[in-house]
Amino acid sequence: MSVVKINVLTVPAEQRETLEKRFASRAHAVENSDGFEWFELLRPVEGTDTYLVYTRWRDEASFQAWMEGPMKSAHQGGGAPEGERPKPAASGSTLWSFEVVQQAGPGAGA
Repeated sequence: MSVVKINVLTVPAEQRETLEKRFASRAHAVENSDGFEWFELLRPVEGTDTYLVYTRWRDEASFQAWMEGPMKSAHQGGGAPEGERPKPAASGSTLWSFEVVQQAGPGAGA
């Protein structure tokens, strides 16, 4: 059963562009991970400073393997020297976890 992980990021207005550029520079970093199914970065439209990072995985084990491997390396500077590690763009983060129990796509009811 697929699992969805939503990272809820609090991003001050002055850091939005920085966050989006960092995600763009790491585009495709997750797509080759075993068990990866989907990614979306959702920008708030009004009334909040909360971004949502939506990922979908084949199972919990696939997500955990990515967390302990490629994601951990990327968030620890990705090989950048210690003094050159950039400051986080988000001021807070929470991880939500869900199991997919129903899904539909275009034309699914036709």
